[in-house]
Order: sequence, then C-alpha cells, then structure tokens
Amino acid sequence: MSEERAAAVARFQELLRIPTVSHTDEDLIDWAPFGAFRDALTRLYPRTHAALTREVVDGHSLLYRWAGKSASAPLVLMAHLDVVPVKEEEWEHPPFAAELVGEGADATIHARGAIDDKGALVAILEAVEQLVAAGWTPARDVYLSFGHNEETAGGGARAIVALLTERGIRPGLVLDEGGAVVEGAVPGVPVPTAMVGVAERGVMTALLTVREAGGHASTPPAFPATARLARAISRIHRHPFPVRIAAPVRALFATVAPHAAEPYRSVFGNLALTGPLLARVFPHLGAEMNALVRTTAVVTELAGAPGENVLATTAKASVNIRLLTGDTVESATARIRRVVADPAVEVEVRHGSDPSPVSPWRGEPWRRIAAAVTTALGDEIVTAPYIQLGASDSRWFTAISDHVYRFTPFHLTRAERDALHSHNERIRVDVWLRGIGFYRDLLSAS
Repeated sequence: MSEERAAAVARFQELLRIPTVSHTDEDLIDWAPFGAFRDALTRLYPRTHAALTREVVDGHSLLYRWAGKSASAPLVLMAHLDVVPVKEEEWEHPPFAAELVGEGADATIHARGAIDDKGALVAILEAVEQLVAAGWTPARDVYLSFGHNEETAGGGARAIVALLTERGIRPGLVLDEGGAVVEGAVPGVPVPTAMVGVAERGVMTALLTVREAGGHASTPPAFPATARLARAISRIHRHPFPVRIAAPVRALFATVAPHAAEPYRSVFGNLALTGPLLARVFPHLGAEMNALVRTTAVVTELAGAPGENVLATTAKASVNIRLLTGDTVESATARIRRVVADPAVEVEVRHGSDPSPVSPWRGEPWRRIAAAVTTALGDEIVTAPYIQLGASDSRWFTAISDHVYRFTPFHLTRAERDALHSHNERIRVDVWLRGIGFYRDLLSAS
C-alpha cells in the first residue's frame, strides 16, 4: 500500500475510534465524543477546512459549503456522524478499536461505523481534500451535510434543510447513504449491481394497547389483556400487507433484465405479463426481496405486567411498519385496525412519515452517478434504481430537491451487509479506498 493510501486508512481508523454513539433518549448521549470528532476533522483535513466554510447546526450537525463558479443547482453529499450502540461482548474485535485485520486484498477494518456511516463520511472528506490539494474548483457549489442523529430523530438533517430553505438553495443533486454494489441481490443476475435508491420507504410505529382491571395472577380472567394482545399480534403476522411491484422496482427489473440469465431475462423483461406472479414469488426469496414488494409490519417491543404474579393492567406492543411507495401512514393504520378487528385493542400512531417522493432514474443527475460508478468502481457494474428499504436523512431533502439518491459506493458481501447495526461491522480496505475514487469522480463532474 502506498504511503498516501496508508495515511488515508490511518485517518479513517482514528475517526472510527471516536465513539459518537447516539440514543433515542438524548439524555443518554455522551456529547464529548461528538466535539472530539469535530476537532479531529479540522486537524486531519486542513485543506478542506481552509477552502470550505463550516457551520455547526442544531448543536452537533455539520454543514460545509465549497464555493463553486456558480451557486445554482449545487451538489449535496450527505453522511452522518453518529453510530448505533454496541454490545462489546458480541464482537470478535473491539468495536471502537478500528483494528486492521489481514493483509492485501483481505485487509479489513473492524469497527462500529465502518460502513454505517463513517465509511462514506471519511471517504467524502478524503476526496475533497485531494481535489483541494490539486487546486480544483467545482463548477457548482458543493455542500457536505453531516447529521449528528440520523440513527434516531434526524433532527440535525431537518435543521440543515430548514437553513438551506431559508437561504433559497435548491440542490440539483443530493446523494446520501443507501444501496451498495452487490452481487446476487436480484435472482438470476450474475453481474454486480450498483443499487441506487430513488426513493425510500416510509416508516411508522403503531402502538397496540389493551387495558383491563388487573389483579393477582392466581385468578386470571377468561381472556386477559396479554392474550388479547397476543391474538392481535398473531393476526397482523398472519395477514401481511398485499404484494405489488412499485414503479422503482419495475425500473430495477427492466434495468437488469438484459444482464439476467434465462428464464429471469424473459420474466424481468415482460413485467406487464409476469409482474403479478413475480410479486407473489419474491416474498419467498428472502427478507430483502419481500421488503421490495410489500409494506412490512413487525412487532418489536412488548410490555405487560410489572411482576410475574401480577395481571397486566395494560399490555402493549410496538409495531414497526415500513411503507412501500404508494402506501401512507393513514392507509397502513386503517389496515392494521381492520386486521386486528378488535375494538378493545387501541391502535395509536406513535410517529410516522410517508414514503419519499420518487426521484427520476433518467436525466443528467442520474447519469453523473452512473458515470462515477463506471469510472471508479468498474465498467462491469450495472447501475440500477431501487427502493431504499431503510430510512435515511435524505428523506428531509426531498422538500428542496427533485433529485435525491441513496447510494454508498462500496462493494459489499452479504455478510458485510448483515453486520450493519449488528456485531462485527467491518469494511475491506480496498473497497473503502475505491469509494474515495467514486466521490472524487462525482465531484469532478459537478
């Protein structure tokens, strides 16, 4: 590895070692690491901080502006500072040690945030630092938007959008974390695919509550609150949302069809005929395929009595619902109530946001992303639109831009993707270094 690349990896490791962990309850957050991270960025990327202006927004989020030759239709590159909590005992390597394991093509950095999302954040800064050092000036303004609480409330990104709105700034292209370069994600497609999110599912939490008088567990009623709640949960599980192929998913299949083996090529290329059958088959091909063709609902939290010999006066369940394009918080809530079919089970929306608008998968902004994929990551890679399965800070930017995309420029295996928000998160060094090239090429075309 060259000295330049080794230095970039060392900077990445240093930033991964700063535990910028966010919590839903912000009273639990240690804010000192966020300040340390901000200070480290200033020290590690001196040219960037000399050439760009930086504002601290909403207490901890960062907004950089790189003045270009024109202020119109700027490029916004997004990432987030925060990472999810860890259970250290589950990790093979300490989650905030950023240990480099292996050599050559197998060299891998193990750390929380290696992919989600400091991998992208640091790669962006490396690309900017290189271009500033080369004396390059962007044709259009460039903004770097780094939220501090993407994993929880997303308030930092919302505050940045409010600030840009106040200043009359309407980005021509916004790129946040999202899909990656993957293989085998679409059945029958042997070529690697750059999955670029043109929309993301909405997210909501519905709270199911059953109330009763309570009492001693030695004399339970015929149908206690916990049993009624369990029946409601079972009904939701046994009656999933209907399947359908939304427009971005149709575009995904149409894009990969020429690269698919038969019979997939014919199936993907004739969705007008095969679409209904395909939608019914995909849920059986894995969790990701299921999430592409339906709104999903799963119970994530349960609460009942305070003791093992006490009847619950209230039994509660949280249902996490991810809304497919075309569904809404209102329509999903109505369906949950119909499926539960029990007036004694209260259904309350704790919070929710509808699916994002769909950005076009044609036109100049899309071509810029696809060109950077080809030049930096490989000309054998097919760039394809899809629906982002998780929520990101980019959803707030749809209020000020019609071209909001979600793509992380790393070639990830199934096991690496599975480690996100889990133990043993990691990224191969070569993969991360190529990601820097993607951002450099995208910036150069802006």
